[in-house]
Amino acid sequence: MSALTEINSPNTDISESVSPENGQVNPIVKTTFTVEEIQKLLPHRYPFALVDNIVDYVPGQKAVGVKNVTFNEPHFQGHFPGRPVMPGVLIVEAMAQVGGIVLSQLPDVEQGLWMFAGIDKVKFRRPVVPGDRLLMTTELLWVKRRRFGKMQASAEVDGQKACEGELMFSMVD
Repeated sequence: MSALTEINSPNTDISESVSPENGQVNPIVKTTFTVEEIQKLLPHRYPFALVDNIVDYVPGQKAVGVKNVTFNEPHFQGHFPGRPVMPGVLIVEAMAQVGGIVLSQLPDVEQGLWMFAGIDKVKFRRPVVPGDRLLMTTELLWVKRRRFGKMQASAEVDGQKACEGELMFSMVD
């Protein structure tokens, strides 16, 4: 996946600043991403691009992303007529895409496409409906052999947990 090359390089999301106290050069790590920057990292496009922006990013550890849920999304036509509810599988996919931001930028991992390898302990706590702002947090638990990863993910709306679970990923060639 060549789209990862541009953002994944060390020069792209880390710049330098000079400390006024000691004059040393300190790296500044990018902590937010716009939708355009997310599209450079992830292959997903409409209607499956489910992250509008990243509001907090800690390299190699976690990311927090936002999905603004709107009535215009295609799945609401049939899920459910008269009572639109975001499908649970799309909530899980949105959490995984936030996790993809962390995985796509790991320093010692080859670039490629991360895909689901498993989904465990997922629970849905409340419905997600048009007008909601879904705040998703993913934390990296481990990476093995630079090809397999596991993350703890959660999604909330207005401070209430909507979904949580463990997501496993595998790098595909």
